[in-house]
Amino acid sequence: VQLQASGGGLVQAGGSLRLSCAASGRTFSSATMAWFRQAPGKEREFVAAIRRSSGITFYADSVKGRFTISRDNAKKTVYLQMNSLKPEDTAVYYCAVGDGVINSSVRRMGSYAYWGQGTLVTVSS
Repeated sequence: VQLQASGGGLVQAGGSLRLSCAASGRTFSSATMAWFRQAPGKEREFVAAIRRSSGITFYADSVKGRFTISRDNAKKTVYLQMNSLKPEDTAVYYCAVGDGVINSSVRRMGSYAYWGQGTLVTVSS
């Protein structure tokens, strides 16, 4: 599985961006697709995830109500719509895919075997 993330850029606080992550190769029927982010000098953290089959979503508290994760299974693409962006959202955003991820492990990096290259989001104040 190869993942290609795109859509990052520079935006002012309060603005919006939409990230995309296109997958190629093998498709897992029980896949979970997720976004993580890593700010300078900080550890990578969970942002959002979505079940490929059911569309059930999971969010970090810090982005709930501002970010929306969605997927287009026909295009093998997952999206992250980011609204009301804040300077603390500045980070490299990574998409990831895992198979058979249970609810209690959705937020763990180790649950995801496949990772994209990351796309930089910079929010200016």
